[in-house]
Amino acid sequence: MAESAVVEETGEPALRRVMGPKLLLLFVAGDIIGTGVYALTGQVASRVGGALWLPFLIAFVVAFMTAFSYLELVGKYPKAAGAALYTNRAFKKPFFTFMVAFAVMCSGITSASSAAVAFSNTYLRSFVDWPGWLIAPLFVVGLALINFRGVSESVKANVVLTFIELSGLLIIIGVGAWAVLNGKGDAGRLVEIDTANSSWLVAVTSATSLAFFAMVGFEDSVNMAEECKDPVRIFPKAMLWGMVIAATIYVLVALTSSLLVPPGDLAAAKSDALLKVLDIGAPGFPREIFSGIGLFAVINSALINMLMASRLLYGMANEKIIPKQLGIVHRGRRTPWVSIVFTSLIAIILVSTVDISVLGGTTALLLLVVFAVVNVAVLVLRKEKVGHKHFRTPTAVPVLAAVFCLYLASPLSGRPVRDYVVAAILLAAGLLLWLVNRFLLARETSSSST
Repeated sequence: MAESAVVEETGEPALRRVMGPKLLLLFVAGDIIGTGVYALTGQVASRVGGALWLPFLIAFVVAFMTAFSYLELVGKYPKAAGAALYTNRAFKKPFFTFMVAFAVMCSGITSASSAAVAFSNTYLRSFVDWPGWLIAPLFVVGLALINFRGVSESVKANVVLTFIELSGLLIIIGVGAWAVLNGKGDAGRLVEIDTANSSWLVAVTSATSLAFFAMVGFEDSVNMAEECKDPVRIFPKAMLWGMVIAATIYVLVALTSSLLVPPGDLAAAKSDALLKVLDIGAPGFPREIFSGIGLFAVINSALINMLMASRLLYGMANEKIIPKQLGIVHRGRRTPWVSIVFTSLIAIILVSTVDISVLGGTTALLLLVVFAVVNVAVLVLRKEKVGHKHFRTPTAVPVLAAVFCLYLASPLSGRPVRDYVVAAILLAAGLLLWLVNRFLLARETSSSST
């Protein structure tokens, strides 16, 4: 595609197609691996006990099944906007589409916000004790500047940061293997499930509902479809292999953590759980090195999530579901700068007001509901044919995935009430935005007819 290409429907310049299969694979893996495992391992342990690996494995299975639905849909409709685009095509209900889009945008922003809080309140404190109320908003501003600079620069930054964050988790796995070989660790903890406050089923599903936050990210990549080279061909392998790589590392980290540290100690450590593992497995290892890696990990997660949120709004503006101003592209940088500013402002508000555990739980809740909708949409859209070959998932997969997603999103899974409260507040804000948008559109129509 020529650099001067313009989207016919909007008159705006087209986005640059800079991502090939390798960059896309790193984008998927880098988006999944990050804040979740670095910041929430201790909280997952507090819900399930020593069988810490099990919630991560179940979360992977549910996410993996949902990924098949995304792959079929991105193969049919290789455009930005992802879940919102699929919802709009399947159900043709503008309000429902808007709320799905707003939920996905909020999930990306809450995820990035949790990374900003982890950056300022956890790993950065190994170096300097600066106030989180100042650092977290500045962190978001820095992400916005990188995002505005261009997707090419952002994706290149993602490549570097992905390898750095992978090195941190490989250190944890290596430390665990060395410690076990030297007689440390308690294998009996790997099958212990904490039933002190609930049944084993609720303990596992409650932990899974939080661990699911660590597996999200694969869905972000579909919002980059217009910036990929030949997306129909490269998406299936890149997305599925990226998920398998991330899940394998997660399960190994969880096994290592449970072997070396009692679940109560992991829970008490909270966001510093992996540092606790390092202290026990390799007491002489400099904490500052791992803290530095942790900083890069949360930066990477936040960067990709903010990329996703801004591209989603850009795509929805092109679909004429939200104001067209959100689809404005900077002529020089070829990036959707209005959407970048809008999503960054929301993130700054969140990092200034909400706790990291609430941000993680709310992110997982919003995405589980969205994933259920996508799994239904892929079946509805089977009746809509396209003129090119694309990936097709077995019908049973989206059916089962929808059921599992709805269960994990429901109170039956043991999900805390506070997750629903924060999600309701965010969606209420979306409803208000919808009403304001409808009013402005009505005024515009009235003005043009007089």
